[in-house]
Amino acid sequence: MAEEKLNFQAEVSKLLNIVIHSLYSNKEIFLRELISNASDACDKLRYIALTQPDILEKNTEFRIILEPDKTSRILSVSDNGIGMNRDDLIDNLGTIAKSGTEAFLNQLTGEAKKDMGLIGQFGIGFYSAFMVSEKVEVITRKAGEDHGWRWISDGNGEFTIDKEDIPIERGTKILLHLRKDNDEFLDGYRLRTIVKSYSDHITLPVMLIEDDKNEQINSASALWTRPKSEITDEQYKEFYHHIAHAVDEPWSILHYKAEGAIEYTSLLFIPNQKPFDIFHPDRKQHIKFYVKRVFITDDCSELLPSYLRFIRGIVDSQDLPLNVSREMLQHNQMLAKIRTGLIKRVLSELKKKSEDDENNYQIFWKNFGAVLKEGIYEDFERRNEILELSRFVTTASDEPISLNTYLSRMKDGQEAIYTISGDEIESIKKSPQLEGFVAKGIEVLLLTDPIDEFWPGAISSYQEKQFRSVTYCATDLSKIKSNENVDEVKVSEGDMTSLINIFKLILTDHVKDVRSSNRLIDSPVCLVAEDGDVGLHLERILRQHTQTADKKRALRILEINPSHPLIRRLADSATSDDAINKLTDSAWLLFDQARIIEGEVLSDPMSFANRLSKILEKIS
Repeated sequence: MAEEKLNFQAEVSKLLNIVIHSLYSNKEIFLRELISNASDACDKLRYIALTQPDILEKNTEFRIILEPDKTSRILSVSDNGIGMNRDDLIDNLGTIAKSGTEAFLNQLTGEAKKDMGLIGQFGIGFYSAFMVSEKVEVITRKAGEDHGWRWISDGNGEFTIDKEDIPIERGTKILLHLRKDNDEFLDGYRLRTIVKSYSDHITLPVMLIEDDKNEQINSASALWTRPKSEITDEQYKEFYHHIAHAVDEPWSILHYKAEGAIEYTSLLFIPNQKPFDIFHPDRKQHIKFYVKRVFITDDCSELLPSYLRFIRGIVDSQDLPLNVSREMLQHNQMLAKIRTGLIKRVLSELKKKSEDDENNYQIFWKNFGAVLKEGIYEDFERRNEILELSRFVTTASDEPISLNTYLSRMKDGQEAIYTISGDEIESIKKSPQLEGFVAKGIEVLLLTDPIDEFWPGAISSYQEKQFRSVTYCATDLSKIKSNENVDEVKVSEGDMTSLINIFKLILTDHVKDVRSSNRLIDSPVCLVAEDGDVGLHLERILRQHTQTADKKRALRILEINPSHPLIRRLADSATSDDAINKLTDSAWLLFDQARIIEGEVLSDPMSFANRLSKILEKIS
């Protein structure tokens, strides 16, 4: 087979350009990334060998080897793991297959400090080699195949792949042709220091071959099996970097051993930064599952629920058989018990954190609150625990508060926890539906996460107080006293009835009803939903999501403010001759105004413009 010259995927080229131009100040992390990848390759092969022992080719001692060559200025990093074939090289080294890659890369600014954090969330793995190398060669043979491959690139848009005819061992050898200013990575003492700092926890021996001496330079003990008293904060942090492929420091660490009916050890981390793909539809769990220290899978959805998908770490079971398959894990009772224990630990840790330091807890909530709230809807058994951990921005507090704090600040006569949902906090605050609540000092939860449209209806109440959206018509504020006594000049009951009846005639088939409002203060009108109907904001989300041809809107109730000057003037005309003709344009303009405030696109903007022009002509 002739040598192939291929182009990197556009996303890879963009990432490499940032990496090559010294994104990181501590370049030595390239070695941590390559050793971590080598360890993963060995773990994968060891798992396959449980059911296919012949694939090991009698080479059963897994290892990672570092070999600096000062004469040629090449550092090699090799392993005897699963290896790669041609397709693997293209998929793994020429393409970024992660979900949400394009959206992630669009966030990159070109400023090193800002991009460092973002790329840390993404994980650069193999590509970190180009921070220190002017050229990278990869020589590899996949376990079970009879020939190898050679991959070469200088990181400038292209790479070549060629069949390797010289017999080579199973696994992967990466040759780093170092740049002139990176000779430090050929020094044995420097390599020992880096491995000890970043990769001492790797469970495989990391060997250094230097001056014909072969020396193991890491402890090769599973960090999670050691007592917590023997593990330093720095060791925990570096293990987190290895397991999560991240550069931030963990926000919280949970390390414990469960004993009794089932035995397992877990070392879990809550990140300090939000992973870039946490809301992508193809997201996966990031918990590595081991049985008796043997890696089984890094995509075990049965270990934790989706609403805890921000957790990183490992779980090591002592009770499951080593030959357990991924299919067997799906309905395993022992795994279900481990899952229950893990959830309990995580929620307990979050509660403790929130009680010990609310300011620090707010960091977690900003990053992962929208994800955790999914559990309110999905996890019936634990929804009260999750509600207690939840925080909400309100009309009275830009800093998110707990529901318990909200309950302590409820007004006399208030019988419900009031909510309003929308796309952005600032736009929600301007909603006319809030005016009466703000005037009476009633705090309202401002909900902007997609899941917020679903969980309030699913749980109904908290501490015996129902959740009630202010966008529904069955909201009576008369029992709650205002903060101030306000003298309101209202339309007389008879004139208001006449105006409402005329509006109903004009807007027939476009509104469900027209009613006088006790929630409006400054605005003349607003739309509200009938109890039992789909909420206004949820309907808009569903219509945008389905993209269906049938986008007929549900009929809403138009509420009219009887104390607004405009409504008072219109009411004066409601009993005059030819009132319907006089009020037709005004009724439609007010209805369209209410729809615009709700973020709807007018079905007939030309008619709206013509009516507005006619009204302006009369008053000019």
